[in-house]
Amino acid sequence: MATVAAETVKRVPKALVGYAWVVVAYNVLVILWGAVVRATGSGAGCGDNWPLCNGDFFPHHPRLATIIEFAHRSMSGISTVLVIGLVVWVFYAVSRGHRVRKAAVASVLLLVTEALLGAALVLGGFVGENIATSRVLMQSIHFTNTMLFLGALSLTAWWLGDAAASRNTSVGDRSLALPAWVALAATIVVGATGSVAALADTLFPSPSLLEGFAADFASSSPLLVRMRWIHPAAAVVGLVCVVWLVMKMRSRLGWIVAALLGLQFVLGIADVLLLAPTWIQIVHLLGADMYWIALVCLAAEALWGSAATTALQSRLLQRE
Repeated sequence: MATVAAETVKRVPKALVGYAWVVVAYNVLVILWGAVVRATGSGAGCGDNWPLCNGDFFPHHPRLATIIEFAHRSMSGISTVLVIGLVVWVFYAVSRGHRVRKAAVASVLLLVTEALLGAALVLGGFVGENIATSRVLMQSIHFTNTMLFLGALSLTAWWLGDAAASRNTSVGDRSLALPAWVALAATIVVGATGSVAALADTLFPSPSLLEGFAADFASSSPLLVRMRWIHPAAAVVGLVCVVWLVMKMRSRLGWIVAALLGLQFVLGIADVLLLAPTWIQIVHLLGADMYWIALVCLAAEALWGSAATTALQSRLLQRE
């Protein structure tokens, strides 16, 4: 029987764990405000300038769209400072070799690509009333990166609060690896298609439920509208994949994921029935972010285990 080498684990300050979750929560707010920018058509509020706003560092006599877009850029700037601070603190407080360091570094890299993709949206004119096919692609890529960024931040915070699971020693159940990766991949597809559906609802609001359904399958409808049905279809597939993981794990966190997934379906149905007003879109996105964070943590437990499973495995090996 293999033995587990003794390993010194630095005690993670509770303040760092709390700070990490604050960074996660703040970035959820940034994502929600980004949805407000899209829903209000304010993406071109700062013109085709980036990172300046209409050529100025601080806009003068701005219109409402400019205020909304500038607020989002300012929030993103604060996010950058918070994430960099998190990474510096992690490297100071956590021993070399911990997975939490890799998750923190991934957060920074994905933050950089997030900024570059945001700049590409503005400089490429993929904002406002633009309905080009290239915007659909950019929207999907941007939101996928946003999910990965939020996932990396969540993993950093989760592993900081579970130091034993952040070591490089894998303690996850190999039989859970496939369900975990499939659930994550399927949920990313759901998120990307959801961002496209939300964009379609913003640019082509449906006057009624029946007319909206008819437009989804009309050959004369814009591509964005004809792609709306992909999101609910992907959500059903994602449901099956996540339930597969939850049923195999049967953990408390798994039931939380299941509950949040059920809430997402309720909010999604409400979004359709209410003809996608801005407020329900924001609430739906908030639910999606909470669900994604919980799913990432659940998948991390499946793939790499937790402090509890590590301690149990160590005790069993000692008895051997």
